[in-house]
Amino acid sequence: MYIIRELPQQMTEEERSILLAAEPATLGHFITRGILNSDIKAHFQDVRAAGTAVTVRMPGADGGILHYAMGCVRPGDFLIVDRCGERVTAALGGAMAYAAKQAGIAGIVIDGFVTDLGELRQHGVPIWSWGASAITTRLKGEEGEFCTTIQCGGAVVRPGDAVLADENGIVVMAPDQAMPLARRAIEFQNNEKTTLARLAKGEKFPDIVGSRAIIEAAIQRRS
Repeated sequence: MYIIRELPQQMTEEERSILLAAEPATLGHFITRGILNSDIKAHFQDVRAAGTAVTVRMPGADGGILHYAMGCVRPGDFLIVDRCGERVTAALGGAMAYAAKQAGIAGIVIDGFVTDLGELRQHGVPIWSWGASAITTRLKGEEGEFCTTIQCGGAVVRPGDAVLADENGIVVMAPDQAMPLARRAIEFQNNEKTTLARLAKGEKFPDIVGSRAIIEAAIQRRS
């Protein structure tokens, strides 16, 4: 059975540019939920992408629902694909990566495998997955879901969530949390520049960040 729902509201381009200025690893200082399993890895170096989650639930070897999704996605969307534990069949290859490029989407996360790695890199749409497989999907007309709540990389993903991803990981946030978290991360990153400047002048890292004082206080409490 196929379930097809409406596309979610997109974040604005201004919101997307703010989110792109944050780093997933900086957000990891503040949150643990919404960070996808680290087994899902980037296929590109020095990449960062952000966009609005458009979800696909794609069990088994039926690739039709992902074909359908490629006909619906908009510039700035971030396609998130739940493979329902399937770890044999590649969900996406070169032709669909080219279709994604033509659609202008921000990126693709597959909780499973892909194929045609050279073509994926050539077409340039940022893609994250478990790795590559030579076994591919078929057009079987069996089942799939579009724009429903899914599981990806151990996290719940809802259509319309904000997605930020780079080589270090993938973060999914509720739309009302994304901008506050992004601005907090940007402030943290700016403060880190001050830390680097102080290190360059000879100060020691534990003194700058306060960890030496915390450890010494803990030792004194135990003595």
